[in-house]
Amino acid sequence: MEKNAKIYVAGHRGLVGSAIWKNLQEKGYTNLVGKTHKELDLLDAVAVRRFFDEEQPEYVFLAAAFVGGIMANSIYRADFIYKNLQIQQNVIGESYRHGVKKLLFLGSTCIYPRDAEQPMKEEVLLTSPLEYTNEPYAIAKIAGLKMCESFNLQYGTNYIAVMPTNLYGPNDNFDLERSHVLPAMIRKIHLAHCLKEGNWEAVCNDLNKRPVEGISGANSREEILAILKKYGIDGEEVRLWGTGTPLREFLWSEEMADASVFVMEHVDFKDTYKAGDKDIRNCHINIGTGKEITIRGVAELIVKAVGYQGRLTFDSTKPDGTMRKLTDPSKLHALGWHHKIDIEEGVERMYRWYLSE
Repeated sequence: MEKNAKIYVAGHRGLVGSAIWKNLQEKGYTNLVGKTHKELDLLDAVAVRRFFDEEQPEYVFLAAAFVGGIMANSIYRADFIYKNLQIQQNVIGESYRHGVKKLLFLGSTCIYPRDAEQPMKEEVLLTSPLEYTNEPYAIAKIAGLKMCESFNLQYGTNYIAVMPTNLYGPNDNFDLERSHVLPAMIRKIHLAHCLKEGNWEAVCNDLNKRPVEGISGANSREEILAILKKYGIDGEEVRLWGTGTPLREFLWSEEMADASVFVMEHVDFKDTYKAGDKDIRNCHINIGTGKEITIRGVAELIVKAVGYQGRLTFDSTKPDGTMRKLTDPSKLHALGWHHKIDIEEGVERMYRWYLSE
């Protein structure tokens, strides 16, 4: 990519999009375009076409998506499949119609089968059933990577699909209903710590910044305690979903951004499969660390970072989700990129960021 090329980052305010934006700026890219949801609704096909007509971007990072954790995936099943399919259809379609030179599509490792052999290589895609809890989201992301693959094969485009593992970092979503597991645990344990320490001002400040179901620091003490208790938070313990035994892999979002920019700068579609393959498929690239830790292990790292002295319990009546979901990043390693920040350092960075906010 040329340093002055016009680059559109869809979802530039989100966890990954904001990190990609920052990474591009640090590397000297000067012509970046981003639109908030209020400025451009990516579900609106007419608005997306108008945006591409006006801006004519040369490169596109498709980091915008409707995302959430296990609770949100269970509740908003229709939204997860409909909204993500629509976003992908509009952005990828207009990228083709406007001659975009290169596009990076961000998926998720939830595309892989529930019982896939671990660690998961790219070729296990579509070999057996998906995990039920996030099946709608997974199907949407599979459709997105297949769109990229199919446009490349039919029209000679250069669209690359990357599948990041569980991400966390600056600008994450800490909404207790919709957030992913790691930011949800950080916020829960932080709030429980504040209650345990009797720091009511910190509890109110947190809820003023991010109200929970409309409850802010301005509500009564009884209302605040009731809503926190609903999410497993009180002065004596934190209750987390599931058994704590599932294994998860986590990647710092700024490293995901670095890998994404690396792929856009150095990898073309032809590099994602073997020359001479009869059937060209599974051209997507896993982005991960290849390392895993139990949910309980992550929670204990957070407890240590926060300094929480209360009880940590798990509610085994709630779903665990997939028991293991470890990527095999050897394809990415062969292309020349490796991660540097492990989970122990990342959790401390994440909590410091959360406090600073």
